[in-house]
Amino acid sequence: MILICGGAGYIGSHVNKHLNREGYETVVFDNLIYGHKEAVKWGLFDKGDLSNISDIETVFDKYPIHAVFHFAAYAYVGESVNEPEKYYYNNVVNTLNLLKVMRKHGCNRIVFSSTCATYGEPEKVPILEDMPQNPINPYGSTKLMIERVFRDYSKAYGLNYVVLRYFNAAGADPECELGESHVPETHLIPLVLDAASGRRNSIEVFGSDYDTPDGSCIRDYIHVADLAEAHLLALRYLERGNPSDFFNLGNEQGTSVLEVIDSVRRITGKDFRVMMEPRRPGDPAVLVGSSRKAKKVLGWKPKYSDIDTIVAHAWEWHEHAEY
Repeated sequence: MILICGGAGYIGSHVNKHLNREGYETVVFDNLIYGHKEAVKWGLFDKGDLSNISDIETVFDKYPIHAVFHFAAYAYVGESVNEPEKYYYNNVVNTLNLLKVMRKHGCNRIVFSSTCATYGEPEKVPILEDMPQNPINPYGSTKLMIERVFRDYSKAYGLNYVVLRYFNAAGADPECELGESHVPETHLIPLVLDAASGRRNSIEVFGSDYDTPDGSCIRDYIHVADLAEAHLLALRYLERGNPSDFFNLGNEQGTSVLEVIDSVRRITGKDFRVMMEPRRPGDPAVLVGSSRKAKKVLGWKPKYSDIDTIVAHAWEWHEHAEY
């Protein structure tokens, strides 16, 4: 049985579907603060909170858990700056609660949802796993702190882990059963789709004077279905007894904000107002990651690299969203 903490959220729900399709039995553990019960269409569901050790104990007592996927984190960068205490308690302390119960029950495999935000302002791109990690906000700091906790727990207690550092998760289930829905929504593609569908009056572009071909920020968008496949491969990697490790997950090619907007216009056939705004503090001009290590070690082969395909899948779900 696989425990998916935060499995009612965007990436967790896609991983849950993929694991079930591959024959794994799963139980989703989520407090539904940001997750959606409607997204738990496969496996079992136990409502609970990682801040409550008794909730975690209950799920481990109930099911024979042999591995854990951990997606249960707060992930709003701006909020983390304004409310760091909230982020350190939820992302760090609650993870320690989970690890404590895992140790008690003899479960020593975990796949962790980390982030490219641990790198901060990169020295160069594409970003490699061994480059310096200097996060510039509390969200990135909490993720890096857990990566360090895993190293220490591995040496002291034999924890086996895979840390996956995502770049910009995007898109939706190609079969249109799952998609991206955050409240509040901060991710670019769903915001632009909202503008295309008339749910927003316009889309704001923050910065038009970066040292990039069109002046807007460049980011690395990775399809959520490809992320789900990487998580499956990470689990199998641990099940084969391989050593703990860290992997970047990205598309290895950058797409600018204005290129995303152009893609949405192509895919939807709709026009909308674009507002050019000043830069936001702390936004690097270019963030692109190297996934060479994940491809070589895990055997990962992303299927959906084209931005138009990513946008098309997101748009199809966006127009028929159930949650």
